[in-house]
Amino acid sequence: MSSLTPHFRDLQTLNTLTLPCQAQEFILLNDLAQLPALSALYKKNQKSINTHGFTDQFSRNNFSELDTTNPLNKPHKVCALHILGGGSNLVLPRVLRQPVVHVQLKGIRLLKCNGDAVGDASAASASASDNNERSKTHNRIRVAAGENWHDCVTFALNQGWYGLENLALIPGSVGAAPVQNIGAYGVEVAQLVESVEVWNLKTEQIETLSAQACNFAYRNSRFKRATESNEIIVAVIFALPKTWQPVLNYPDLKPLAERHLKHPESITAHDVYQLVCEVRQRKLPDPGVMPNVGSFFQNPIVPREHAEALKKEFPHLMSYPQADGSHKLAAGWLIDQCGWKGKRLGPVGMHASQALVLVNPGGGDCDDVMALANVVRQDVQARFRVMLQIEPICWAET
Repeated sequence: MSSLTPHFRDLQTLNTLTLPCQAQEFILLNDLAQLPALSALYKKNQKSINTHGFTDQFSRNNFSELDTTNPLNKPHKVCALHILGGGSNLVLPRVLRQPVVHVQLKGIRLLKCNGDAVGDASAASASASDNNERSKTHNRIRVAAGENWHDCVTFALNQGWYGLENLALIPGSVGAAPVQNIGAYGVEVAQLVESVEVWNLKTEQIETLSAQACNFAYRNSRFKRATESNEIIVAVIFALPKTWQPVLNYPDLKPLAERHLKHPESITAHDVYQLVCEVRQRKLPDPGVMPNVGSFFQNPIVPREHAEALKKEFPHLMSYPQADGSHKLAAGWLIDQCGWKGKRLGPVGMHASQALVLVNPGGGDCDDVMALANVVRQDVQARFRVMLQIEPICWAET
């Protein structure tokens, strides 16, 4: 069993909002051999957590105004271990005393019908998957959780494994992708995930969860819903169709969609990848330049009757019918109509070009972020009778 070496670490450079956060016990996970030691640490810490789990001013003060009937708006319970990926979808408190595990497991490989692996992208390795009939119709790739998401998309594209291109330039790690069920430009990662490999901290075994077992939903999954998870994602297996078809139904991809109608054979996955990157760079701030976590609120889904009533009051309301009869509203439009686009509250604000993105240009902390989030949500609720849900995961101070 490989040993662990916890140490103090400031997490400000490990989260894309650049929030100051002092991790008292920081652990780098870059070898599967460390997993048994993590289980031992998890079980030790689990005993010391009180039964209620909620703690500190971060939980009480910042979430006091939120709609706590929805679990997405609640802070996580105090965890025996905090699992950190790319830090691109997190709101961090000022202090974390429980161990923080930074997942840096590496490796990308193609799985063949006989279960052998080919095309290692890094030195990391793990046992190959069982024989799978889908390999005949799909490129099945196993990607370690610590790989950078955009680098994974680019690597797959250059290998001729198509299907991920609509999800290019989304910040974060591969292990975080199924947690959030990331999506963009008409594609959700749930459509491409075959299974997720997790280390069960209690049983001390690697388990393979099917896509169905992950309980994917809009920007959600079993991993995100869990208030106290005993699973660490170590790898994701994607099944990418060998017969590729472009997904071009998103308005920003209209130039390619029009070309596809006239000359369908002329559209390539590289074309889609390039246009998606151009659109994202034009519309969304680079976290490396302007600290942010991308969309800070989810696009709300409301009953058809509510959407129709709002449409009468606000003829320009951006509303998209869903298969079940409900309507998805554009949260950015709602926030813009409340006057928050480009407006700041202290050191943080809503981005001038994309009102859905909360930015931290002034070096704010978790209190500043949640104060703005509360005010924006209250204003949208007052005007449109819609309560926005926070998209990033919020860790409670421990």
